[in-house]
Amino acid sequence: MRLWQKKYSLQSLYSLRKALGDSCMEEQFEIDMTEFLPLRDVVFNTLRKAILTGQLKPGERLMEVHLANRLGVSRTPIREAIRKLELEGLVVMIPRRGAEVAKITEKSLQDVLEVRRALDILSVELACERITPEELVRLREACDKFEEATHTQDTTLIAKADVCYHDIIVEATGNQRLIQLVNNLSEQMYRYRFVYLKDQTQHDNLVAEHREILKCIEQRDKEKGSVAAGLHIDNQEASIIRQIQLENRSVIHR
Repeated sequence: MRLWQKKYSLQSLYSLRKALGDSCMEEQFEIDMTEFLPLRDVVFNTLRKAILTGQLKPGERLMEVHLANRLGVSRTPIREAIRKLELEGLVVMIPRRGAEVAKITEKSLQDVLEVRRALDILSVELACERITPEELVRLREACDKFEEATHTQDTTLIAKADVCYHDIIVEATGNQRLIQLVNNLSEQMYRYRFVYLKDQTQHDNLVAEHREILKCIEQRDKEKGSVAAGLHIDNQEASIIRQIQLENRSVIHR
């Protein structure tokens, strides 16, 4: 019962996939069928990914019975997953309503981006000093691949390309403590990054900002690189706040 393969037969796995495929919801969860993960972790990872990528919307209720039926599992792993998601701040418990996906508020956004802004500026400054020729080649390639990804209109693909670009800069610092801090914040950032990248009107600006940061690193210009990195985060914050305000107005007028 500890491992997925011991708990479920092939027929059960087929039923689970069928439940996912037959869902009436617009987007489907991509459940991780990793062989050696306990079921509770598989369910947790599935729901967590659905929240981070916006498949489960901010404010959406998480009803145990519905989710259990959707994933073809019992309510117990659903309940455990919701409890863990609450501890991560991705789910909130509302009196007389139960669990729902935590909304993206201006305060929560500002708290995360305030930290990320400082880390990104430091990363670019250090990368200007320490990046190797090999890492610079990789950064140029990542910059090109990000631009290519924006033409696909596939938000998940664009997000992955964006993460890859920024990860190379952070790795180029050679500072393991800084790398660890950025990684610790990355999951929270992913949710905001996904909201921002869904706005296709910002893609050209993003590409231009990436190229400006790349140019600064190539020229080893820490001062301009610091300004470019800070502006990159500031523009993201302004765009996401604008989207939050638009969504709030939309809810009020319904």
